[in-house]
Amino acid sequence: MKNQLRSFLLGFSSFLLVWWWLSVITDNRSLPSPFPTFKRMWELKDVLFLHAGASLMRIFVALTIAVLVGLPAGILLGKYSKANQLFGPLLYFLYPLPKVAFLPIFMIFFGLGNLSKILLIFSVISIQVIVSIRDGVNEIPESYYQVMDNYSTKIWPSVRFLIFPALIPSLIASLRVSVGISLASLFFAENYNTTYGLGYLILSAWSKMDYEQMLSGILMIAWIGFFVFTVLDELERRFCRYR
Repeated sequence: MKNQLRSFLLGFSSFLLVWWWLSVITDNRSLPSPFPTFKRMWELKDVLFLHAGASLMRIFVALTIAVLVGLPAGILLGKYSKANQLFGPLLYFLYPLPKVAFLPIFMIFFGLGNLSKILLIFSVISIQVIVSIRDGVNEIPESYYQVMDNYSTKIWPSVRFLIFPALIPSLIASLRVSVGISLASLFFAENYNTTYGLGYLILSAWSKMDYEQMLSGILMIAWIGFFVFTVLDELERRFCRYR
């Protein structure tokens, strides 16, 4: 944890230095320096936490559903070749598609509220999780299954004591990739019929030319990403001690 905090402080200090340098050489009010931006953030702290809480809730719900769906689906595709032959081409077809293009469809079928936005993030994350878990299952050596068969030939003990523990690194790695993509998708989704959310806050501030508030929202998104990454690192440290 101390190393992570030290790395964060070093990286954030470097970011602030580059930010300040760019604001000086550009001398443009659309890129204010860090100091007035942090002052504005302090003035808007209650509003920022309200918008950040709404965004974090959407991401957390989408991540949870993606894990609950993607983990068993990935195990199924990795464990049974016929299932992979049947659904694998569909995954490869959907994987490269920009999921934000489905937002109008989600809004038509599920309304303009939180559900359509959560489903958009879920659609971005779930395929990433399924593919990572499937590939993780395929990387488990066959000798591990042979040892497991000496204790039980049933599928559930094999999943519980062999497959699932072996898949934790793949799951966490896929969630790391998914967090960055989901934050970008969330920014797009929160620009439509939203009262609370950092995407809405940023675009609203930009339209009013309140650039300190706009950058405050961008910084909050960065800190949300850092918070989620820190949680994932801690989970990996606890559950993957062998690494």
